[in-house]
Amino acid sequence: MKNKARAWMLVSLVAVTIMTGCSKDASSSSSAEETLGSQVHHEIIGIDPGAGLMKQTAQAIKDYDLKDWKLVEGSSAAMTAALDKAYKDKKPIIVTGWTPHWMFAKYDLKYLSDPKGVFGKDEQIHTIVRNNLKKEAPSAYTMLDRFEWTPEEMAVVMSAITEGKKPEEAASNWVKDNASKVDGWVKDLSQEKGKKFKLAYVAWDSEIASTNVVKTVLEEKLGYKVEMLQVEAGPMWAGISDGSADAMVAAWLPTTHKDYFDKFAGKFEDLGSNLNGTKLGLVVPTYMNIESIADLNTK
Repeated sequence: MKNKARAWMLVSLVAVTIMTGCSKDASSSSSAEETLGSQVHHEIIGIDPGAGLMKQTAQAIKDYDLKDWKLVEGSSAAMTAALDKAYKDKKPIIVTGWTPHWMFAKYDLKYLSDPKGVFGKDEQIHTIVRNNLKKEAPSAYTMLDRFEWTPEEMAVVMSAITEGKKPEEAASNWVKDNASKVDGWVKDLSQEKGKKFKLAYVAWDSEIASTNVVKTVLEEKLGYKVEMLQVEAGPMWAGISDGSADAMVAAWLPTTHKDYFDKFAGKFEDLGSNLNGTKLGLVVPTYMNIESIADLNTK
């Protein structure tokens, strides 16, 4: 009887072990089969709803037939905060991104390829001023017309801000460190001491950097008293067009702000690009095994 009891106990233990192993295998298999979409809750983390990048992303969701996917509205700050959290935990995340942006210096990121061309070709950032500015504020007009820098130069200011410096401090330091370049922008221009000037901008990290640099130059080199107006993209263009703002250095063309460019045509002056080499699209950490927007349908 004792031998039989021992035999039954042994059989029971073997059965339990087998069942436990099967359970673990099933769990592991289930985890392995979890799709990228389910891991990120089928969400693409976006920025402010008025941005052209959001409109393009919504179009990408439609063109790539990503029926289960949702574009999450928020802000540039909320997007980078979500990216930072996911990156530290090595978790998957998909965000709307653009270059130049400091996040490409801080994290190892990549753009998902866009075979359908929804996000268009590389863009430029243009300087837009209100009509009659050349006559009413000639020194500011000429300085803005001359203003041009590179993505690498912009990145210096953006990085300083993300590291804790105030935007005006980061801009002032950059102006001091690039005196020869800045002198070219203001060469032979008259002082306009105390004259008020309004710069409109959207709260993108790139535009915070560029607008603060322009503000610093107008104030320190030409004597203007500059007010910065932080608004959404639509009000920014409307402000230049109705004269309630004097200028902006934050117009992404020809794609991102195309609707506003067309809507307010004739009510502003385009001074051309102040920065070349921008890019827009969907961005992921390089540790993610995905290369194309089209893959979101299969992963």
